[in-house]
Amino acid sequence: MPRGGFRPGSGPKKGAPSPVTADKVALRKKARALIAPHLKALIESQISNAKGLSYLVYRDKKTGKFERVKNIDAVDQDAEKIEVWEKDPSVQAFTDLMNRCLDKPAEHHEISGADGGPIEVVTRLTNARKRLAERK
Repeated sequence: MPRGGFRPGSGPKKGAPSPVTADKVALRKKARALIAPHLKALIESQISNAKGLSYLVYRDKKTGKFERVKNIDAVDQDAEKIEVWEKDPSVQAFTDLMNRCLDKPAEHHEISGADGGPIEVVTRLTNARKRLAERK
């Protein structure tokens, strides 16, 4: 039996996913199953974040700290100062939503030679051919 080289029928079959890829696919399925029930709320949260958020805070006169109001009935309105604070719109949330909705814009890459000049492939090939011819 010859050693090395091509052996018919050996190795992974054409188009078969690698074990690492199979693991990633399984993990994506699990993540989708966990995220899918909450998708509407998550998207609405991202939209709110992209628009900017408003929330109610109160200042405790004893400590002087501002805290978010979680339950309006728990706040003593005579003893504390109540304000509405706004958070600026999130550019990152907006960008993420647009990328998902309209697809991410293509990134353009410019390839150039030294100092932004042209790539000198032809010149290099010609010089290499001349060097080879001289050696013969």
